[in-house]
Parts: sequence; C-alpha cells; structure tokens
Amino acid sequence: MHDAQTLLSQLQALSHPVRLWVVAMLAREGELYVSHLAREAGISRPLMKMHLKKLELAGLVCCESGLAENGKAANFYRVTPFALTLTPETIAQADPDASLAPHQGDRDD
Repeated sequence: MHDAQTLLSQLQALSHPVRLWVVAMLAREGELYVSHLAREAGISRPLMKMHLKKLELAGLVCCESGLAENGKAANFYRVTPFALTLTPETIAQADPDASLAPHQGDRDD
C-alpha cells in the first residue's frame, strides 16, 4: 500500500515518456550512468539528470557513484524494485483522509 504523497509522486514521475523510457532501459540493462542514458535518449546530460532526479525523489530509481568505462567518476542509476497497482481501491487506500482533495484555488470550474 502507498500513502497519498508517494502515489502522487510516483504517478507524476512516470507521466513523462523520457522517464518511462529510463525505467525500461534500467530494467533491461541494470545499472547505467547519466552520460550513457543521455546519449541513448538523444538529450542533454542536465536534462537527463533532471529526469533521473524526479524518478529518484519518487523512489523509483537509486544512484551510486562509480567509475565509467573511461575511468572518470560517474553516477550510476538502477531501478528500485517497485510495484504500482492502480485501481479505485488502491487510490482510496492511499488517501484514507481525502488529503488529495483539491483546494479551493485548485478548482477548474
């Protein structure tokens, strides 16, 4: 079971195609470093770092320092085991006190 903030954080992190791709790459390849992921995705290292940070804050990936093939220090990322089952019941269990309810200023009407 997830709490409301964890569920929201994970859903937000997984709502971007690049971040979904990163999770898939890491699940297939194991541990990869930032530069490798950025090259494979065709995006800049700073942009890849931003995506990885969002995944890390959601608890979906973790990072360790190590040495890349060229001998330089690098941050290696890998998937953190997680299971995200999304049903009306799991949403209700994650939000028992209705803390996800929109605030007055958040309304669309």
